[in-house]
Amino acid sequence: MSIQGSVHVLAFDVFGTVVDWHGSITREVEALGLGIDGAEFALAWRAGYKPAMQRVMAGQQGWTLLDDLHLGILDEVLVQFGVTSLTEEQKHDLNKAWHRLDPWPDAVEGLRRLKQRFTLCTLSNGNLGLLANMAKRAGLPWDCILGAEVFRQYKPHPDTYLGVARVFDVAPAMVMMVAAHQNDLDSARSFGLKTAYIERPLEFGAANTKDVSASPANDFHATSLADLADQLGC
Repeated sequence: MSIQGSVHVLAFDVFGTVVDWHGSITREVEALGLGIDGAEFALAWRAGYKPAMQRVMAGQQGWTLLDDLHLGILDEVLVQFGVTSLTEEQKHDLNKAWHRLDPWPDAVEGLRRLKQRFTLCTLSNGNLGLLANMAKRAGLPWDCILGAEVFRQYKPHPDTYLGVARVFDVAPAMVMMVAAHQNDLDSARSFGLKTAYIERPLEFGAANTKDVSASPANDFHATSLADLADQLGC
């Protein structure tokens, strides 16, 4: 499919699509020598993410940055795994592990190539400080960092997807959502955005390989960001 001249902005999901949250969190937890399974801890921490966001979206608590949601979930997961040895300082540093996530091997070069033809922005539920620190450390060449904190709504609220189009003063169809999560792409498409799926079969670790089957609803399906760059002529 050709999108020459029709798409100006690529909006990226970040966690799982651009960076390897599971591998990164696993390594940080295991480096602490807590005697627990770092991979299982990472999965449990991430599993608390959607319920925590849902409480905010349902109005059960006020607007909350993802850093603060992560910290609340961490308290619960530490109890779940029987970890009592961390100081408050160590706990807060572990929470900042989400700022230190490593990119997938193809991510930085793929983004650099895509940037030659398109404006690149994040569209993440991560807060701005988190995303900026992550980009600085990992060398992610965003043109603009957007996300839930800007729009004060989490995905999949329409204000997030349509907000990107408003920021850049373009029609929704001139924005393409790039993600490794079909539900994110389905939501973006429902508000008029183009969609590109990126295969990340190891997002949840080698023991939990993810189905990355192609959906005909998407405009593009790529094995990596480098493959997407190839398909888009970058």
